[in-house]
Amino acid sequence: MKDYKIKTYEDAKHVISEIGFLPLAPLVPHYPSLDSITSKEAWHSGSEFDPWLWRAQFPVDGAAAYGKFIKKKSVLLSGKLLPFVKAIFGSPRSLESRYRDGLVSREAYTLFTLISEEEGIDTRVLRVKAGMNEKEQKKSFDNALVELQSSMDIVVSGTKEKTNSSGEKNGWSSTSFETMNYWASSHTLELPTIAVEVAKKELQQHFESISNPESMKALQKIFKF
Repeated sequence: MKDYKIKTYEDAKHVISEIGFLPLAPLVPHYPSLDSITSKEAWHSGSEFDPWLWRAQFPVDGAAAYGKFIKKKSVLLSGKLLPFVKAIFGSPRSLESRYRDGLVSREAYTLFTLISEEEGIDTRVLRVKAGMNEKEQKKSFDNALVELQSSMDIVVSGTKEKTNSSGEKNGWSSTSFETMNYWASSHTLELPTIAVEVAKKELQQHFESISNPESMKALQKIFKF
């Protein structure tokens, strides 16, 4: 594995295009993460060199799918690898049919329905519309969002600034979500139905070409090839 050290957003896009799978924080031994290949001082600096700001720009540009797809951790996936990863962690069945069979929680079904009706919905708006705005409901809301990301039914589509009545920035930005199919279609990325074993073989070949034996062991456990 190459020893990546980057400074710019364009550098980061190149790394994602090259390796296909880039966690935000360290997840695989001897494998890059956005945190490990960037300067610690740049994070949360608010400058053009801030990787925390880049993370929301990748899905906006279509440079990578972004979400808590793997082990409830935030990762970036290139358009090339996305169909294979989705074949492993996603489902060819509709979310509604999986919900009817008890494979999806009621909260996740509610959120998915709302996101489908308003693609790119702000997390704050989503929580209100779902009737989950009480403090004690936050955990259920967050868990449902992670559930939908883990099954690759939704993707982070960017962030939206909180503004006051005068249109001035007021508080932290919040995440926005789209359904995976809508996001992929918006960026002309195809998500064909791929057999799981075919997907595993493709990922194995890809990671063998860029990884050392130690990182391959962890990748094998993650992607089950």
